[in-house]
Amino acid sequence: MIRAVMVINTQGKPRLAKFYDVQSLEKQQELIRNIYGVLCSRAENVSNFMEVESFFGPDTRLVYKHYATLYFVFIFDSSENELAMLDLIQVFVETLEKCFRNVCELDIVFNYSKMHAILDEIVFGGQVLETSSAEVMRAVEEISKLETASNSISLVPKSVSSWRSR
Repeated sequence: MIRAVMVINTQGKPRLAKFYDVQSLEKQQELIRNIYGVLCSRAENVSNFMEVESFFGPDTRLVYKHYATLYFVFIFDSSENELAMLDLIQVFVETLEKCFRNVCELDIVFNYSKMHAILDEIVFGGQVLETSSAEVMRAVEEISKLETASNSISLVPKSVSSWRSR
């Protein structure tokens, strides 16, 4: 099971933190600080896989990928495969690239809900739902269409609105 997904910038600010097990806000912030502390102190030529039992409890691992100014981090237990999690990070980043065309940190900051929608299409409740970037994009486009359609619906019938303008 995936325990948490984080996107943290190189200054340690979390741009996305989604925990799939119950944690208090203080505990979540502490975990983010600890994970960032470990990530920023690691050399670039070391493995992207780590044991994080001291932070999340027994049998917990972390995989991360550093892209530009962002760390993409997945924390999971032994029921998940490390290479599959690394591939899932790649799917997540590829989907963000398709969505935002050359994604940057500002895209993530200003399109927070879209980023959550993408993540929810890939991982939900700590379980992997979809591993195809194309399928995730199709679902996100459907959600966008529905949002656009719901925003264009007028709650006041035209006959009533024309009556009020008289």
